Amino acid sequence: MTLDLPTTREEAFRWADMPAIEAARALPAAAIATPDPILADAARLVFVGGALIERTGDLAIADDTVASDHALARFASGRGHRITLAPRTVTAIEITRVNAGEDSHTPLVITLGEDAVLTLVESFTGAGWTNTLTRFDLGKGARVMRAVRVVQSAGFVSTRDEVSIAEAASFVSVALGATGAGTRLDAALTLNGDGAYAELGGALLTRDDQRQECAVRVRHAAPNGQSHQLWRAVAADRSTVSLAAAVEVARDAQKTDGEQSLRGLLLKRTATVNLKPELEIFADDVKCAHGATIGELDDRALFYMQSRGIPEPRAKALLTRAFVADALDRIADDTVRDTFAADADAWLEQTL
Repeated sequence: MTLDLPTTREEAFRWADMPAIEAARALPAAAIATPDPILADAARLVFVGGALIERTGDLAIADDTVASDHALARFASGRGHRITLAPRTVTAIEITRVNAGEDSHTPLVITLGEDAVLTLVESFTGAGWTNTLTRFDLGKGARVMRAVRVVQSAGFVSTRDEVSIAEAASFVSVALGATGAGTRLDAALTLNGDGAYAELGGALLTRDDQRQECAVRVRHAAPNGQSHQLWRAVAADRSTVSLAAAVEVARDAQKTDGEQSLRGLLLKRTATVNLKPELEIFADDVKCAHGATIGELDDRALFYMQSRGIPEPRAKALLTRAFVADALDRIADDTVRDTFAADADAWLEQTL
């Protein structure tokens, strides 16, 4: 069945690689092993082909119907699951998404009560088209610390996050795309409450003819909110990374503090990095800033390291690793951060 996918004539998908989705769906099914968990004490959910086949822990999970009019998330709309975390609870969840080929769609809603705390780690493995719709609803004072690890070997991964953040709540999410698949990470965050906080970022690494992109929109709808976006892009060979990050400040969202940092690193001049920071401000008492830069590895640093006996590929790997470190170092949990760093190192070892 041919899908009605968005085209590059639509501004929101101007850099999207939609033909890669059709190619991903045509990949043959194959047996894929479920990776070992990263967090030893976390409740674990394993989705295979979009179906929940394994769960551990005492999470309150119910069936739910989830809908979205987003151009890709609508394919994931339908019967899914809802996780509800009670007020003032502390929970760790690890979600593993395994795709054995073809289509895999997963709708999920996570609701946090007042002052609830969630540590969430998500991993994508396998091949085919993996498509998710995840909705977060944070109550007053709730906190989410999330890490998303895309290491799927082939195909395409598209994620759509729709996040509502209430008064004094915070949502922090870090993503790593160290994969052989194409990706599109799409998110819409709304800071609905006074003093809400959002932090979003990560690193996308591409090689060969691969394409990865993120498209994030943060809307400040209440006063005294803060949002920070920090993304790093590394492109080798003929690959392309595209980062589009927008901040919208509503008329009543006075005292907003918004910051965007988008940086790209070209490992070869045949590669491409597209950066698009965007600010839409309708309030008059705010502090918002953005920065976007694209460059290459420092020749003087490379020369110095080689003069100290470090081989060129190793020197390039060390400098590239340092470039993405400020994105990955925002992961609070040591074990999770080390796992993400190991994924980035493995990607660099294969690429350089």
